[in-house]
Amino acid sequence: RWERPAPTRHRHRKTMAALASSASAACFASALPGRRAARRGALTVRAGSGGAPPAPHDEKDEPFDARGFRRELSQTDQYNRKFIKDPESAKAMEDAGIGMVSRGGLVSQMRESGFSYVRDDVTVKLADAYGFCWGVERAVQMAYEARKEYPGQNLWITNEIIHNPTVNEQLLKMGVKFIEETPLGKDFSGVQEGEVVILPAFGASVHEMKLLAEKGVSIVDTTCPWVSKVWNAVDSHKRKEFTSIIHGKWEHEETVATASFAGVYCVVKDMKEATYVADYILNGGDRNEFLTKFENAYSKGFDPDIDLDGVGIANQTTMLKGETDRIGKLMERTMMEKHGVKNLNEHYTVMDTICDATQERQDAMYKLVDAKPDIMLVIGGFNSSNTQHLQEISEDYKIPSFWVDTPGRLTDENTILHRLAHGELVETKDWLPKGDLVIGVTSGASTPDKVVEEVLDVVFATKAKLSSAAVAA
Repeated sequence: RWERPAPTRHRHRKTMAALASSASAACFASALPGRRAARRGALTVRAGSGGAPPAPHDEKDEPFDARGFRRELSQTDQYNRKFIKDPESAKAMEDAGIGMVSRGGLVSQMRESGFSYVRDDVTVKLADAYGFCWGVERAVQMAYEARKEYPGQNLWITNEIIHNPTVNEQLLKMGVKFIEETPLGKDFSGVQEGEVVILPAFGASVHEMKLLAEKGVSIVDTTCPWVSKVWNAVDSHKRKEFTSIIHGKWEHEETVATASFAGVYCVVKDMKEATYVADYILNGGDRNEFLTKFENAYSKGFDPDIDLDGVGIANQTTMLKGETDRIGKLMERTMMEKHGVKNLNEHYTVMDTICDATQERQDAMYKLVDAKPDIMLVIGGFNSSNTQHLQEISEDYKIPSFWVDTPGRLTDENTILHRLAHGELVETKDWLPKGDLVIGVTSGASTPDKVVEEVLDVVFATKAKLSSAAVAA
């Protein structure tokens, strides 16, 4: 059993309980001075018997500094975000079929031979950027390292470590417990002092961090550094008294976490919603209609007549890069038209928070669909946002595209249960045609190579069966 190196700043480190109690009931921010008010509401977390949700912030107190709280939290003995790259943990992942690469497997062979493979009448074209990204690999391996470091303790995780069923099932087999989601929110009542809680790759809200600090647990924070970069961006907006326009899905765990670090915010899902906001900025509109349209997608007390005077752009890291860029340019043009070019910096700000891995996989997908394969296979979790956007690209190009999460969605009877980009689950019979076939293949950033190989195994078996039937006929 390896030991984590002792911290070098013991004299300056606080206990998490002391930190939490000094953080002053952190879930509500009082109004910031100036023309814009930061009125952030609390995420509902059910604490159960283990403790009550944090109380509202007193208006006389200073606004809660979410970023500062996390920074101080990171200096406590019971917080760990170090990725030590333990080779035994990496080997255990590979043995379980959830390593970043499947050494010697078909995907590895394709990568070494021009991202192409031919078997009988099937040609497979693999995207030149696909599958596990560095942030996902890091998060999963940190969970394995935590299991090794705390062999006799209860390990919890606040959500799926990543959006892939194969990986999460493997963690369950290792004895990692998942915090239950209830109609009232997450139920942390089972988590006891001294136990270990893992924060997933897409992060956790600052409210959950504070609750865990109050419980006195050990935290293993696997949050992807690209997600943390977005948190820094919305914190910058808050300090400038700007409203954060977050390109994302308000119910997605990453966006929930990002919003908890923001001051005033409004989440827009796509260009259509962003255009509605831009039109409201320029021309005004029906306030109640706005609030109804974006219900659940803005901060507590948000007022579109007041809080859109200055905006900053941020994004859920898995959204379409091109759309985030277009939303940013739209808001920039809107503020120039509203306030004049020379006053732009007083009303608009943007930081580059688009994840490299997301961008690379989307660029590779565009390259793949430009080659016009006969059909596309997109492999990744059905709740994976980045995989959804890969499927969306293929559908936009009018290529027959089949999104599956596991090999169990296919049968050698030539049927496939697949998902469309906007949620419908469809069963298609005779999806693989007879004769020569070119299949484009990509996988989401949370998908192990082994899953891709197992899906292709079913494809090859099905095609072989079709060929045999044709010969027999």
